[in-house]
Amino acid sequence: MTTPQPLLEIRNLEKRFELDRGFLETLKFRGGKFVQEKRAVHAVNNISLQVAPGEALCVVGESGCGKSTVARLIAGLLSPSAGEIHYDGQRIDNRSRRTLMPLRKKMQMIFQNPYASLNPRMTIQQALEEPVRYHNPSLSRSELRDKVAEVMRAVGVDPSWSTRYPHEFSGGQRQRIAIARALTVDPEFIIADEPISALDVSIQAQVLNLMLEAKDQRGLTYLFITHDLSVVQHFGTKVAVLYLGSVCELSDTATLFENPKHPYTRALLSAVPQLKDDHPNHIRLRGEIPTPINMPKGCPFESRCAHANSRCSAEQPRPIQQPDGSLVACHAVEEERLDG
Repeated sequence: MTTPQPLLEIRNLEKRFELDRGFLETLKFRGGKFVQEKRAVHAVNNISLQVAPGEALCVVGESGCGKSTVARLIAGLLSPSAGEIHYDGQRIDNRSRRTLMPLRKKMQMIFQNPYASLNPRMTIQQALEEPVRYHNPSLSRSELRDKVAEVMRAVGVDPSWSTRYPHEFSGGQRQRIAIARALTVDPEFIIADEPISALDVSIQAQVLNLMLEAKDQRGLTYLFITHDLSVVQHFGTKVAVLYLGSVCELSDTATLFENPKHPYTRALLSAVPQLKDDHPNHIRLRGEIPTPINMPKGCPFESRCAHANSRCSAEQPRPIQQPDGSLVACHAVEEERLDG
């Protein structure tokens, strides 16, 4: 049985944000002389991922671990410092803005804040028409209106509201409109950057179910950024756990929740509220998170890991495939030093 070609593949992706701009800012006095040192925030570090057609890959981790940066790199909103991004077998990270535009129809993004992602000066009709008009210039005015009305109904928004402005809607309604805007051009891949984190809990389930319905009806593929593991269990088919810009564990959703292997993944899952009696005790992480400006030489989780040894502080772990198919970057897992 042949493995299907991934719709999205990122290889050894890195992103650094330079902090020092001018020549004088980079001069440091070391050992009795001036040397030039450039500081940078290492936001994404050597990440490799694949997303097959029809999958929903959830990327999880603490705030500041690089989740949104990965999303923006894939969407072309940021340029990578190293590595490659391939979409449908073609490399896209080295393309110009003009040559990337046709790809926008296939790849859309839903942003975290529905209060900021919609233009306050445009009516909903204008906001939804704009991408359709750009990518389908041959559509007549009536066909354009029908297309917008169809998508609005699909996401549970009354087409009669199309003359209203964003400030006239609630947060949940705005996020539905943002989803509608992404769907108007009939994409095949959607990047959702924490699309429900700014919404009330009562509205979150509605938006998630809406996105799942769109996935089933339109055959969509998702890259879903979140820090809510209960959402991951409901929505994702695969999960990538990020820590300080690196993937520490990659697994299908069921395996990750039933048998987490990396110490950081175990700590994350132990913090999820559960009603089951067999839920493990909360794992308290001690120590400090290293600064991304001065990355550690070894494992980035070493300073907070109860299983760390001298190898962990000196050598970066490589992702190693486990018998159940998951990928784990951890010396303790490799050396079988973890219990259970």
